[in-house]
Amino acid sequence: MNDQQAAAIQEAVDRNFDTQVAFTTELVRFASLRGQEHTAQDFMAKAFAERQLAVDRWRINIDDIKHLRGFSPVTISYDNAINVVGAHRPDSSIGRSLILNGHIDVVPEGPPEMWRSPPYDARREGDWLYGRGSGDMKAGLVANLFAYDAVRAAGFEPSADVYLQSVIEEECTGNGALACLQRGYRADAAIIPEPSAEAVGMAQTGTIWMRIIIRGWPAHAAYAQRGQNAIKAAVRLIEALEQLEAQWNSQKHQHPHFADHAHPINFNIGGIRGGEWPASVPAVCSFDLRAAIYDDDNIHARAAQIEACICEAAAADSFMQNNPPQIEYNGFMAEGYALTDADEQLGVLRECHQQIHGEPLTGRYGTGTTDARFFGLYADTPAMVYGPRAENVHGFDERVNLESTRLVTQTIALFIARWCGLTEAPQR
Repeated sequence: MNDQQAAAIQEAVDRNFDTQVAFTTELVRFASLRGQEHTAQDFMAKAFAERQLAVDRWRINIDDIKHLRGFSPVTISYDNAINVVGAHRPDSSIGRSLILNGHIDVVPEGPPEMWRSPPYDARREGDWLYGRGSGDMKAGLVANLFAYDAVRAAGFEPSADVYLQSVIEEECTGNGALACLQRGYRADAAIIPEPSAEAVGMAQTGTIWMRIIIRGWPAHAAYAQRGQNAIKAAVRLIEALEQLEAQWNSQKHQHPHFADHAHPINFNIGGIRGGEWPASVPAVCSFDLRAAIYDDDNIHARAAQIEACICEAAAADSFMQNNPPQIEYNGFMAEGYALTDADEQLGVLRECHQQIHGEPLTGRYGTGTTDARFFGLYADTPAMVYGPRAENVHGFDERVNLESTRLVTQTIALFIARWCGLTEAPQR
């Protein structure tokens, strides 16, 4: 790619950016929560088809992926679990192939009245686009598509296979990305434009989801001492888990990528349910745990440590020692990931970032998981997390910066050109 071609691609991003923002706005208006992603996926499939990409739209079958490394257990129906891939396949592939991956699913918005404006209204205010999923990660998903558009609008097409993937369940299992691997999609590099503030992800923690169920013994509140309060028992277990979290954080010096991080390991109690009646000692309480692990941890060993912590705390309780809590896995069993053996891929991304931003690309070490692990750990495809600046992801008034999105789109477009090579686009 020469300077003239690069300038034409950058100009194409700018020329089409208003359309890109409008497309992103429309996509944010789909409330693509878990189990409800299919209509947003129809929207993406239509966009791929309009660009004459080969569209692969399929319902994920658990039986196809449950035996694969990286699978996370689920209990919900997959009737509407739809993945979509748009594939560009040149007649003669002479460059290096590329996966552009993004997820369509969003997390629950919480009480809508606690937002400044309705969470799916996709409100623009200056250089910010507000709405659930705007930053995490519909702006990035759309950036992939419009980066590809810019190459075409400049009069070229990639000289190698490019797979634009819109996947489900990144926020809870990653099984959507895993299903793409099972489907046979492989490439020489992958970009995932999660909101990274225009830095590249060098390492990320893994994630374990558990549900802990405690059964107490009900009694009338007037004689509460005759019962066993399941909610109070849950609190004792949560306190023990907080101690384990602190212990794991104290071990950070043993994990080079996170040795200088202030608090790399986070245990989050993401949900709790218990009690049946104000005047009854609660018979059952359950809570959901999200526990982080280091990028170089053995996930099964860490899960066993969490289970041991819960069992030891229960054994120290006079009631729970004979009525141990039940532990269920439903959701993430996500290994950590570090970007290694990617000098060539990172070198090209650094060149493109420098050209667009006029400054060096920086690295970041994330305390959350992304789908990058599937490509890097299970498919020998270095996956670079590189996306725009966003704020309040998973919170109220989530927003993404549009100027940052424009720059990221330009960078990805140049990466497509440099990595895959360019061929003059045929007239269609």
